[in-house]
Amino acid sequence: MNDLNKINPMYQFSLKAFNVVFHKAVEMAEACEDVRSRVNMLIDCVTFSTFTYISRGLFERDKLTFSAQLTFQLLLMSKEIDVRELDFLLRFNIEHSYVSPLDFFSNSAWSAIKVMGFTDDFRGLDRDIEGSPKRWKKLVESECPEKETFPQEWKGKSSLQKLIMMRALRPDRMTYALRNFVEEKLGVKYTEGRKIEFAKSYMESGPASPVFFILSPGVDPLKDVESLGRKLGFTIDLGRLHNVSLGQGQEAVAEVALQKAAKEGHWVILQNIHLVGRWLGSLEKLLERCSEGSHSDYRVFMSAEPAPTPQEHIIPQGILENAIKITNEPPTGMLANLHAALDNFDQDILEQCSREQEFKTILFSLCYFHACVAERRKFGAQGWNRKYPFNTGDLTISVNVLYNYLEANAQVPWEDLRYLFGEIMYGGHITDDWDRRLCRTYLEEYMQPNQFEQKLALAPGFVVPPNLDYKGFHDFIDEMLPHESPVHYGLHPNAEIEFLTVTSDNLFHTLLELQSPDAVMGDGPSQTLEEKVKTILDEVLEKLPEEYNMSDIASKTAERSPYILVCFQECERMNMLISEMRRSLKELDLGLKGELAISSEMERLQSALFFDNVPDTWTKLAYPSTYSQATWYNDVLQRCKELDSWTQDLSLPSVVWLSGLFNPQSFLTAVMQTLARKNDWPLDKVNLTVDVTKKFKEEFNQPAREGAYVYGLYMEGARWDTQAGVITEARLKELTPAMPVMSVRAVPNDRQETRNIYECPLYKTKIRGPTYVWTLSLKTRERPAKWVLAGVALLLSV
Repeated sequence: MNDLNKINPMYQFSLKAFNVVFHKAVEMAEACEDVRSRVNMLIDCVTFSTFTYISRGLFERDKLTFSAQLTFQLLLMSKEIDVRELDFLLRFNIEHSYVSPLDFFSNSAWSAIKVMGFTDDFRGLDRDIEGSPKRWKKLVESECPEKETFPQEWKGKSSLQKLIMMRALRPDRMTYALRNFVEEKLGVKYTEGRKIEFAKSYMESGPASPVFFILSPGVDPLKDVESLGRKLGFTIDLGRLHNVSLGQGQEAVAEVALQKAAKEGHWVILQNIHLVGRWLGSLEKLLERCSEGSHSDYRVFMSAEPAPTPQEHIIPQGILENAIKITNEPPTGMLANLHAALDNFDQDILEQCSREQEFKTILFSLCYFHACVAERRKFGAQGWNRKYPFNTGDLTISVNVLYNYLEANAQVPWEDLRYLFGEIMYGGHITDDWDRRLCRTYLEEYMQPNQFEQKLALAPGFVVPPNLDYKGFHDFIDEMLPHESPVHYGLHPNAEIEFLTVTSDNLFHTLLELQSPDAVMGDGPSQTLEEKVKTILDEVLEKLPEEYNMSDIASKTAERSPYILVCFQECERMNMLISEMRRSLKELDLGLKGELAISSEMERLQSALFFDNVPDTWTKLAYPSTYSQATWYNDVLQRCKELDSWTQDLSLPSVVWLSGLFNPQSFLTAVMQTLARKNDWPLDKVNLTVDVTKKFKEEFNQPAREGAYVYGLYMEGARWDTQAGVITEARLKELTPAMPVMSVRAVPNDRQETRNIYECPLYKTKIRGPTYVWTLSLKTRERPAKWVLAGVALLLSV
């Protein structure tokens, strides 16, 4: 329980609170005649009660992490699983150096299979797969591979070994496979995601253990408190419920309410306590004072939003530890979101407008749009570049605006409505230009004059409904909405694979950090934490290249062209990174030998190396990257090689590895400067244009006559059709296909091609957002709107 605050500082539990749960569980356990059965019954009951007590206060995304951690710890304790196998599953350190011989296996999956083949338990796995590819293909391409049985003798492996194989074959299905594993080992009650009724949580609360709601956007948990209050006779009208919304000097009101309630046995609701950071210390003491010798009916209910980062967390430990924490999250999936959006209205609202059909139809489109923008967030950066707090208020106020505009105009003012919804109501939250374009495109797609003839499809197979009543709309959604899929949002089905893979990787990384270093090491003669770190440290130092000698390089030529300046800047950046890596590693080495006192900075470096993370002090000097430490370091060495060949004679490489630069913008700017100088164009009147060639890097042996050839780009959300020279639909399971070599040159703005063009953003990593580099115009035969909704972008690293 205590380690959970590593995941989120909201998750704080005290021994005192655990004691209460423990004793209640002992009372609830069934009696048995036999001592052994009784002991087992007690253990089961205490485990499950604790599990329920904690899960109730966890966000959905952390529930599986917690149940998996619980399962692994119990199995390690009973020696049912091998600590080394668990370590392998969680770390999964795979060097992606193998090329897959089978078309249904990706290179990374095949690399994992080859690496596993070196261990005793998985010896011969690669040969078996090549020997009977058909049976493995069926497994790899199955909808739910975690429910299939493995071919040949592999089906006899232990559950943990099957998890390891599944992580190699289908990393995107690991959350499902892990849930099945928990269910198999602990029973189905540990995986049922049922919501605990509020009345039950209330039974467990007391004057000294308040109820604490962790808020999520778009959900109001206090309705539950008020409706239970009405049943039990605690209402504002009876003077037995005090509801205080904090902020703007309400602290004094809250203090009076708490003291009165404690004396007379009332309920107090304190809303949004995160808004009054300075007062929280006093609140902690006040809650403690009031609970002592208070009336037995006295209860406190609090709510707060979680801080966006652990550094901004302000809620005192004392408040969190003693409270019963409850999370309430908005519904997930298009079906639940669409119903929830429609639930904000009723039959009277549908009938209020004199132009009933237009009002109803546009209102339904707005509900679909609202569900889309809210639920699209789950696809990470391919959904939205940044996270936005879209809420039901945006929807209800948009419907009010719609009503007023329809009443006041003879024609439907499409332009005005789209502008108000897209740039003001919803757009008011949006800070990123690409996200603004996405929001605008959604409204152009979902709000068009042809929607009154039921010709407008909101998703494939889902047209705008005819003129129905309120209940009719709900029934229409249930009957007509296709099965949940990224296609509902205009995304390619691959977006789901990507989102599930990222979720599962994060889950395993969190689980790894929750293991105590001693547990990971296990018993017996295996390495200690220090030895393991020392091994990694020596490997890194051994391969670390020397710094570039800037004066030597500068003396090779007197010319200072834009390209040469880029090369100098890149070498200087690399020098700063290499020197910091060498300094920090040597310092840690001395610390491990006992020649230096270990500082907190050295401790952080040690733990980063142990958990395969890139240390913070390196990240600050490096470039944005999503890699783990081992892969990241190989990437750094590749970049050094590229710079080595460039600094040999300082002539531009025939094809430039754009992804290998710290600052790709400066290189693209250099292309513009070079051509602008050559042709006497003013620099502010030119822009880049790209032509995608049909060749790959090896086929070029001299630089471009104009501009430069670049490679190392990938496309996400679609793929490039090399023969036709246009963007086209992605292939299933091909998440980020590589682009051919691109020729980049500058042309004056008035000569830019504008027809049949998709303005495609280029980012450094999958995180997108702040890693934006440039906008490239790519040819398309389809409407650009299709690629906007699909979140199509170019990436420099995947």
